[in-house]
Amino acid sequence: MKGRRFFYEGVFLVENYKSVIDINHLSFRYDKEVVLEDINLSIPKGAFLGIVGPNGSGKSTLLKLILGLLKPKEGEIRLFGQSQQKFKDRDRIGYVSQKANSFNTGFPATVKEVVSSGLTKKVGMFRMIGKKHSSQVEKAIESVGMTPFASRNIGELSGGQQQRVFIARALVSEPEVLILDEPTVGVDSRNVAAFYEMLEHLNKDLEITLLLVTHDIGTISSKVTHVACLNKKLHFHGNTMEFENLQESELSGIYGHDVQLLHHDHSQEEADR
Repeated sequence: MKGRRFFYEGVFLVENYKSVIDINHLSFRYDKEVVLEDINLSIPKGAFLGIVGPNGSGKSTLLKLILGLLKPKEGEIRLFGQSQQKFKDRDRIGYVSQKANSFNTGFPATVKEVVSSGLTKKVGMFRMIGKKHSSQVEKAIESVGMTPFASRNIGELSGGQQQRVFIARALVSEPEVLILDEPTVGVDSRNVAAFYEMLEHLNKDLEITLLLVTHDIGTISSKVTHVACLNKKLHFHGNTMEFENLQESELSGIYGHDVQLLHHDHSQEEADR
């Protein structure tokens, strides 16, 4: 990344930065059912954005629109300053879907082989990876803390460890943006804190812009730099301090039911045991 590094409102930025994702007046519907309505959202380089909202609020649909898996009915999405239709450099954006959590654990592949499969588009099917790509695989595995398990069969790992492997698979092509859809599903509650610390490392140390869809609003408020609260419309977008200052009545109005913003200090919980 070029330019002088600095922090602004908790976000890791560079001089003369531009938004990596710009969403303008975006709307989407399935047949007659409105899923998203007039969404306007700008995500700066270096942000760690948590996207929250009730079930059926359009969170996963928004991710699919950003990734180009769905086409908007109205509005525009720009990626790195280019329109979604003209953007071709898809390796700049990594994605880990909810379906990664339902991986066939009986699949006979090691951690290194699963991560290497993220390079198929570059290397080709059934071709051995060279020294350069092998180094990328090792780097990706290390970045998620799975180096000791590189030769282990993925079916032998816990749900949280498998999720780290799928993140490494997305990272192996060295994206600038990583999009995660409910990544803590299947992660043991005792390991959620360590999982979020790993994501913080990717964001702050490796300078990867993160977009995270989650239901755990209490946890993310202490980890992310910004929060977007979605329920068909974008009801809130701001930094974590602004989000924490929301009244519970405001959150409950967005969700359609009572919501309490509980802050989980997992490190203290561990210390108290």
